[in-house]
Amino acid sequence: MGQRIVVKIGSQVLCDPNGALNRDVLGSLVNQASRLAADGWQVLVVSSGAVAAGGGIPPDQLRRISDPVARKQVMAATGQVRLMETYRKLFRQQGLTVAQVLTSKSDFQTRRHYLNMRGCIEALLTAGIVPVVNENDVVAITELMFTDNDELAGLLAGMVNADLLCLLSTVPGVYDGDPEDPDTQCIATWDDDKYPFEEVVQRGTSALGRGGMHSKLALARKTAKLGTEVVIADGADPEILVKVTSAERAGTRFPAQGETSPAKRWLASADGHAAGYVSINDGAAAALLDQSRLTSLLPVGIDAVEGPFNAGDVVQIRDPAGRVLGCGRARYGFEEANRLKGRRGQKALIHYDYLYLVD
Repeated sequence: MGQRIVVKIGSQVLCDPNGALNRDVLGSLVNQASRLAADGWQVLVVSSGAVAAGGGIPPDQLRRISDPVARKQVMAATGQVRLMETYRKLFRQQGLTVAQVLTSKSDFQTRRHYLNMRGCIEALLTAGIVPVVNENDVVAITELMFTDNDELAGLLAGMVNADLLCLLSTVPGVYDGDPEDPDTQCIATWDDDKYPFEEVVQRGTSALGRGGMHSKLALARKTAKLGTEVVIADGADPEILVKVTSAERAGTRFPAQGETSPAKRWLASADGHAAGYVSINDGAAAALLDQSRLTSLLPVGIDAVEGPFNAGDVVQIRDPAGRVLGCGRARYGFEEANRLKGRRGQKALIHYDYLYLVD
């Protein structure tokens, strides 16, 4: 298997100042992705731009839709066809086939859906087909929407165990201060010990806005800790994908930190939509957070159980103060967990192999 790269292309990169698709930029990125494929990379694209591409609907048709939510759904539904046709033509010119994959957050909630989607994408990559993935805006509802396509790209990078995740933005990378300050520099390699997360976010808000900077940094750090290298870089650079896959300096790089099992990568994608939760005591919390040993969650450390959930469901783990420590796959259901809480000598509710702890 060749090296794998997930390339996330945001709306700001794809669209011109008027909100229409910038075909020159898109063509450049497709050309670069094709060059990577020729060098043996397996390329997965996460693309925004469906709503922008749907802006070509005749105004007299759009005026018939009074509901703004429905109007956006219509634009996404029609725009997705235009966007994919654009990708199809551009990649065909490079001798490559593309496939459309539309997804929603619910596809990451259950192990079965997750494995089904992973199997499909794995097959596409193995066949040398470029998956172009986007959130299914036509059916997405607020509680089941991704924060943004950065989040989706991070989840997919974990799903396919990508070697590299490239988040293309409209800035050269993460700045160590206010971008308007002439002394500010772009951070070449991220280091948690050198760059305090919240301080960098506060100082660099004028570049991406606080929300954009905060979510990108958080996502990059999380994905790197799951074993995939991440680069935040400028999507307008005509050689950016070539640079980030070579030794040439480009953007801000987040080095991968070890490897994570497929099960834990799935749990990392499911931690935001658990079926229930357990509250644990201080002793259990200390044991789970002790990096010098591998610890499962035993009933003796559980103070309270909130459900309902079934065996195999994802449950959140909270400390006595209510802080979320992580999540895991429950070995048995809510009723048995509630019956066994606080008791010694019982089988683990969450085995270490199916336990994921947040940063």
